[in-house]
Parts: sequence; structure tokens; C-alpha cells
Amino acid sequence: MLRNRSSSKLRPLVKVFCWSLVAALMLITAAIASQNENSSPEVKDFEQRINKYLDAEKAQNISNKPSASASKIAEQKKEAEQKVREAHPAAKQGDIFTLEIGAYFKKQLAATFQGPDGEKVRKSLNRAEPLPNIPLRVNQKYPRELPLQSMPPTLLLNLPRLPNGLQYRIVGTTLVLYDVSSDLIADLLPNALPGGVGQ
Repeated sequence: MLRNRSSSKLRPLVKVFCWSLVAALMLITAAIASQNENSSPEVKDFEQRINKYLDAEKAQNISNKPSASASKIAEQKKEAEQKVREAHPAAKQGDIFTLEIGAYFKKQLAATFQGPDGEKVRKSLNRAEPLPNIPLRVNQKYPRELPLQSMPPTLLLNLPRLPNGLQYRIVGTTLVLYDVSSDLIADLLPNALPGGVGQ
């Protein structure tokens, strides 16, 4: 009798343990898959190009000290803009988003929109003041009249992480690599998002 009671008390604990084990295995599998994806040749090439881009800027000793003065911030931005252009005098579209890297990013973004959170991401982008597709150029300032539309976290999870100083932005269906210190466009990937998204 006592044995039966003990057994019945243990059953819920065994179930909880089993479900916890299954959840842990799923997380480990997802982490391994993510690690393998982020170690792809395209990601490694992307990271090398990003590091090269930022190293060239570091050599220019760009000042980016925090300030409460609007005029001081504007002065720093103007100085950073000049120095970033000097660091990348021959910058052109595709220097960072090469054909191979661009294809990888488009695949990752498409997978997000086709996944279980795709509709949520789509609505989030369309809600956040959608921006039109307008002509953009590398090494030119991000259009002042356009708000800086941030990336939904779900999209960011499927893309390589960026170091401080660079951010992903969306303009229409274009993915923009935004240089924070100078307000310049480091590179851009047209038609990165499916049609009807972010417009």
C-alpha cells in the first residue's frame, strides 16, 4: 500500500523531469544549429569586412564622447562624417554585402518571415511608420527626413550580431548598415525584405 502511494507521488515529478529534459535538449539543439549557422563562410567573411571597416575608422581617432549639448553632438557628428569618409574614400555598394553575403542575409530574412513569427514581424514593421523605397548611396548621410526604423528583435536573432558603432536599419525593402557615429550608410542590401514589408 505504501509502495503504491510513493509511486503515485513520484509520477508527477518524473513527468516534470522528463519534460524539463526534453526542453533542455531542444534548447541545446537550437543553440548548436545557431552556432553552426553563425560559423558559415558568409558570416565569417561578413565579420572580417565589418572589422576592417571599423579598424579604418579607429585609425582616424573619431571622437564620440557623450555630451548633453546639442551643438556639441552636432559638431562631433560633422567631424565623424568627414573622418569616416576619409577612412573609406572609395567605398561602394557591395563592399560589405557581397553577392554571397547578400544572398545569405536574404535567406535568413526570408526564413524569419516564413517562420512561426513571420506575421508578427510583418505587422510590427508595417506598424512602425513604414518607409518608402528611396535611392540610397553608400558613404552618404542617412536621409535626415527619414526616421531610423529599428529592427524587430526576432529579425535580429537570425542575423549576425553587429559590434558597437554599427546598426541594421530598414528603408522600404532595403537593409541598411548604419554607421552610428557619422550618420553615414556603410553599405546597403536592396530587396532584402519580401515585397509589402516595411513599405
